[in-house]
Amino acid sequence: MIKHLLAAACAATLLAACNGDTTASSPTPTPTAQAAAADGRPFAVEEVARFAEPWAMTFLPDGRLLVTEKAGTLKLYDPERDTRGDIGGVPEVAYGGQGGFGDVVLHPRFADNGTVYVSYAEAGDGGAGAAVARATLTLDGSGGGALENVEVIWRQVPKVSGQGHYGHRIAFDRDGMLWITSGERQKFDPAQDMQANLGKIIRLNDDGSVPADNPFADRGGVAAQIWSLGHRNPLGIVFDDDGRLWAPEMGPKGGDELNLVEKGVNYGYPIVSDGEHYDGRPIPDHSTNPDYRTPVISWTPVISPAGFIIYDGGQFPEWQGNGFIGGLSSQSLVRIAFDGDSAREAERFDMGTRIREVEQGPDGAIWLLEDGSRGGEGRLMRLTPPGAGATDAGADA
Repeated sequence: MIKHLLAAACAATLLAACNGDTTASSPTPTPTAQAAAADGRPFAVEEVARFAEPWAMTFLPDGRLLVTEKAGTLKLYDPERDTRGDIGGVPEVAYGGQGGFGDVVLHPRFADNGTVYVSYAEAGDGGAGAAVARATLTLDGSGGGALENVEVIWRQVPKVSGQGHYGHRIAFDRDGMLWITSGERQKFDPAQDMQANLGKIIRLNDDGSVPADNPFADRGGVAAQIWSLGHRNPLGIVFDDDGRLWAPEMGPKGGDELNLVEKGVNYGYPIVSDGEHYDGRPIPDHSTNPDYRTPVISWTPVISPAGFIIYDGGQFPEWQGNGFIGGLSSQSLVRIAFDGDSAREAERFDMGTRIREVEQGPDGAIWLLEDGSRGGEGRLMRLTPPGAGATDAGADA
């Protein structure tokens, strides 16, 4: 039977424990830049900048970065000149716990229409929930700019109490469809409730309308938005070159997952999971019920997956087609090797700090955002092959 008795146990003091997406620890210092020879990693790590509790980033066509800061600010950063400015017009966010300003993604035709999409937690009747808005990004000549014509095109339904499991990662597919991860807000049962869009992967047209070929479109309401269900807290979403959709997901106490997300499929939470409840009550494993899709990879102990890319750059040609997942509680960068519909963890790099976001830069480098806990600073880091330009600052930098 569906389990729903953990709501009280997973509040307040246990919020930090639930899924490893905690804001209770400060970043662990690491050197400004390290040569691979110093630690055995096949890349050098260069600190580029710092931001206040950064959550997500995306590169503009000119090489500058948009960086979201969780308390509700959007920064425009120029790595080449090491300058930054503010982007105004950000919607008001409900900041606290895991909530605040979330993802930022460019429209596939951004060069023509200047449209960006942002996700954030917002307050409302019943509590809070994630929202996605689109806006026109207008830049000024002083290194800043504004979001204009802001329009909310999607909201989590219903709004509920608590500050956890918003999800709200955004991606576009090659057909220009908008995809959103929606966490179950630590409420368990909504992940199986078709009258709620919590605990689901959402597929929309770029204006927020519902595609006619969605699997539950004929049901109307929020059910029409749903592509897949039975998710807990997906904090990454990416398409591979063949159009497959992959999403890493935080499990309960154990059982983090990487799922191949397919149309109309139920991934089982909270009926099945390879983890257990935080109060120690068991959850049947995926293998006990063939009605629910088994994850492609399951991690126990957990990695606490966050940002996710599939790499296709030139600086690490041996990694083209590999995935990279940021690890929060595992303080790692996890490399995933794919083989069609299957995948495996190929390698795990100890980063010595919580990794919130992963992006590929236009230079082919891998860029990371360190999780800035409790409003603290998080570093923007650039990974390049050893000797490719990062300076060796020494072991005590």
